[in-house]
Amino acid sequence: MNKSKHKTKRLFPTVGRDLATAKITLATALLLFLVSCGGGKKPDSKFPFGRVEIQALSGSACVAPSYIAKELGFFEREGIDVTLVGGDFESNKLGLSTGQFPVANGDYGFFPAAYNGLDIKLVAGLHQGCIQVLAPPGSDIRTAADLAGKRIGIDEIGGSPMAVTSVLLANSGIDPQKGVTWIPFPRDILPTIADKSKEVDAVALWDPWGPLAVKRGYTLLCDISTHPLFAGKYCCFIFASGQYVKEKPELIRAILRAYRRASEWIAANPEETAKIVVEKDYVASSDTALITQLIVNYRYHSRHGHAEKAQARDDALYFSRELKKTGFLPADLDPEKFVEHFYFDVFGDDDVFDDGDNGAHAVRDTVNVHPADTPDADKQAAGKPDRPDDKSSKSNKPLGHGQE
Repeated sequence: MNKSKHKTKRLFPTVGRDLATAKITLATALLLFLVSCGGGKKPDSKFPFGRVEIQALSGSACVAPSYIAKELGFFEREGIDVTLVGGDFESNKLGLSTGQFPVANGDYGFFPAAYNGLDIKLVAGLHQGCIQVLAPPGSDIRTAADLAGKRIGIDEIGGSPMAVTSVLLANSGIDPQKGVTWIPFPRDILPTIADKSKEVDAVALWDPWGPLAVKRGYTLLCDISTHPLFAGKYCCFIFASGQYVKEKPELIRAILRAYRRASEWIAANPEETAKIVVEKDYVASSDTALITQLIVNYRYHSRHGHAEKAQARDDALYFSRELKKTGFLPADLDPEKFVEHFYFDVFGDDDVFDDGDNGAHAVRDTVNVHPADTPDADKQAAGKPDRPDDKSSKSNKPLGHGQE
């Protein structure tokens, strides 16, 4: 592959970079005004919140709550007519800033955006690890420390795989800004770029592309579902448009209730979830065993309460401190003050899923999909089992993530 096709970058997102993204042009503002007015149409009785778009079509298994909330009617139950759309990290940020998207499923890449002025709030944690850092077959790279001076392939500069890898590097004694070279690749090329050329020495990939690479003989340097720096902590959060939080908080609450029900259903039904997302062609693998295992590894909550809300804030604080080490957030950042402004509890004291009600009964009474095939929740693994072999890595799905 001709190297000139890809721009090599060493610089991180700098303060002010996202401010440009967050600005709304006059034309966009006019469009949003017309959309918000609904063209003179009133919401119907079935969808009192009307129609909204959520960026989620990415091919990644970790966006399962969006898929399940759509397919099993949890959005509809809340009175929201949701359309899932595709895109990348920049389009997701822009959609939040302009009000095109009320919420986004995203990772640490949104933290610098929020610091740099993007009007968003972190409103919930969603699940644990879904990114891996790997070296190709035949490489002498065996640990993160071996990445010093190497070229790392990523999907976008400033995206979550880059943020994850930067945390890994910083904790391995490597300056993420000066000690490696970051090379972004198109999303349909990145998963196999190291198979076909010598342009990179390692790659950072979303699920399911990471596990598929392991099947092809890649060396796993970091799986954030099990690595000590990340294990047990949220990697994916729900971010809400600040505009919607201020002007339409009831809509944000309704969306979060739908996500909670979807997450609880997924926790109780990982195999059925995998069947749905594979059959509906949401994910970039036809191997339901692989997708089931990934879903179990994400540890979706079987209940939601005060503990989960506290964890979202605590994990945001933890990763704010870690991102300070990398240059993603400035060295003089006060993490406590940053998270105090960034995190927002949209339910407050009126939360319907408190410690006395896990909400799971509402989910299971609502949907019964192929009951004969639904696994017993008691059979769900308590730990993080090994990932099964992939039986089909063939896919026409784009590389990406619902949030990014």
